[in-house]
Amino acid sequence: MTDQYQHFFKTPIGKFVIKHLGLPAPVVLERYRTATPVVQGAVLLGTTPQAVFTASILDTLRQIHANTYIVDDAELITQAEQADLDVSIFLAEYSTQKFKALVFDASGIRSTEQLKAVYAFFHPLMRQVQLSGRVIILGLNPDKADSVAQAIAQRALVGFVKSLGKELRKGITAQLVYVDPDAADNLASTLRFFLSPRSAYVSGQVVQVQKADVVAVDWAKPLAGKTALVTGASRGIGEAIAHVLARDGAHVICLDVEQQQADLDRVAQSIGGSTLALDITTADAGEKIAEACQQHGGLDILVHNAGVTRDKTLANMKEQLWDMVININLSAAERINDYLLEHDAFNAHGRIVCVSSISGIAGNLGQTNYATSKAGVIGLVKYTAPHLKNGMTINAVAPGFIETQMTAAIPFAIREAGRRMNAMSQGGLPVDVAETIAWFATAASSGVNANIVRVCGQSLLGA
Repeated sequence: MTDQYQHFFKTPIGKFVIKHLGLPAPVVLERYRTATPVVQGAVLLGTTPQAVFTASILDTLRQIHANTYIVDDAELITQAEQADLDVSIFLAEYSTQKFKALVFDASGIRSTEQLKAVYAFFHPLMRQVQLSGRVIILGLNPDKADSVAQAIAQRALVGFVKSLGKELRKGITAQLVYVDPDAADNLASTLRFFLSPRSAYVSGQVVQVQKADVVAVDWAKPLAGKTALVTGASRGIGEAIAHVLARDGAHVICLDVEQQQADLDRVAQSIGGSTLALDITTADAGEKIAEACQQHGGLDILVHNAGVTRDKTLANMKEQLWDMVININLSAAERINDYLLEHDAFNAHGRIVCVSSISGIAGNLGQTNYATSKAGVIGLVKYTAPHLKNGMTINAVAPGFIETQMTAAIPFAIREAGRRMNAMSQGGLPVDVAETIAWFATAASSGVNANIVRVCGQSLLGA
């Protein structure tokens, strides 16, 4: 679906009109292309005294061959030398250097007075971040702080990052990554994702990284040798998920109802995958999924994407519309998980990724059934995560306005409001949801568990 407003903005007269009327100015977001560097441009790293995760950040920057600058700090310079990383020293008062990414290790902040450090680092740099740039702040998980003062200061970073994301514009994203004190070795996959164009439509998010097994992957094909099953894979977001997982090396089993067999075959053939025509609400759905995956070496990645909307205000909603949405969007996923986990159908380091929605976070007029189901998906993630074993994780994406057939059917005025009411001033693409799921799906994301990440361009709706 074409965004005519964004197309108009790219014309000379469009730029003139939009600028002088103070209208949203959506830039064309940079998205991932195969065989390109993780980050294309200079990266500036700053830190605080007693920061915990700087060595791991430097190691990741070395592995991705980033053009790295660091602030003029003796301790940081020593750490860069120990990481065998060639760096340039950045002197803010003398430089107009533009940066593709700003990374700041704020884990050393132990009091509210020390929060001044984030102001001091970012204040002079706000006009020196390139289009589609990245801002990443790393903090210490407040739940693991040594004192109340430290926990308060670390929690305060949420407000800073969410506000910063709304100020930057120009396709620039801002993220906060909370890391457990002993989880520095589990950072790489998250840093790579947030530094790269894969996270183009993810901004203002708070992600937690826990200590877990460190699993090495081939970053060119991080899902090589894995078997993934994607429900609702015949079109839209499900089709995009199937393509991205296959691109990253997985064999993808594309699942949908029998009525979608033609589209299901088309998707599977285009990615070298296989199909499973199945109604996920049937009592034996879990068993049939397990059997299909066993033919390909067992199940590594399960993506619960299938879902429906049947919108009505509650006063006008018939009982069958409530039952249908809850059953397909939530209860079916719960039953399938129960069967697969009880029967040990997942391989080691298995991944479950669910598709929620910002409706499940903020609610939406005429969507009590849909919002309930998607809030329940968040509950499914949060309350399943502590019970997983054998290196498994479960996470969810919560898409905002994504350009699909479903959103194309929304009335024009509501559709335009949905597109513009976010920090990117545009709708996302199905691939944006798929890229986030692929990050969750890799075995290298072993420390990323029980997270709900919004793929919404930092929508103004909800938290």
